[in-house]
Amino acid sequence: MADADALREGALPGRLPTETAAPGLPAPLTPAPAATPEEKVMTLVDHLTELRRRIFIIIAAIVAGSAVGFYFGPQLVSLLKQPLRLKDDRPLNFLAPGEAFFIYVKLALIVGIIIAMPLILFQVWRFVSPGLTPQERRVARPWVPVAVLFFGVGIAVAWTVLPFAINFLVSFESADLQYLPTADAYFGFVGTMFLAFGLTMEFPIVLVLLSKVGILSADRLRSSRRIVILGIAIFAAVVTPGGDLVSPAILGGVMYLLYELSIVLVRAGGR
Repeated sequence: MADADALREGALPGRLPTETAAPGLPAPLTPAPAATPEEKVMTLVDHLTELRRRIFIIIAAIVAGSAVGFYFGPQLVSLLKQPLRLKDDRPLNFLAPGEAFFIYVKLALIVGIIIAMPLILFQVWRFVSPGLTPQERRVARPWVPVAVLFFGVGIAVAWTVLPFAINFLVSFESADLQYLPTADAYFGFVGTMFLAFGLTMEFPIVLVLLSKVGILSADRLRSSRRIVILGIAIFAAVVTPGGDLVSPAILGGVMYLLYELSIVLVRAGGR
């Protein structure tokens, strides 16, 4: 029998012996698939390096957008001055030698932030997304372009509200109180309003994303209406410049409508 086995093995020179586990020993383990770049565990130094890179990209985008805003500075000043409706098309005043230059810089910076906002939101997403699960990334990804759209809607609402807010504030002018508009105060008012309305429009997206990760629910949002309304009123009064009643009223009303929209979206998402 031994000779027959040897002959059979010799008749098949190309046959290779198969590896089998010895009786009583576990089978060899199959190597685990390599982790994808998004699934690799990052150290604290890696996180800080990644944060620094994202911040550098954001700053570069804002600088590039600000250069565009500075180039079109005169046209921008003429456009933003229209809601003021000065008599006889009077120019705005500046009081210090370098004030006009810094007004152009401030307006350019605001324009740079507005232009760079899509890239800013994208960089924030790229920094945050590795810390999410694949399911959370799949759910949250479509909301990034929506956030850009909402920011643009906020800017449009601010531009619509601006004439009403200015007319309300200037209406208190009298023979004893003469309004003498300065460029720095006016454009500071306009820039603050634009950024306040634009960033406030991200309010529902934050709530929806918090619901997607299980922090908020529709029932919890409904039960918190009274506290939220009070918080919205305080926030709108603080963040809007000028101290008029029109701007915080419209901003607060928009925020409350967005809050109700958030409840509908969270409920539609099954939370």
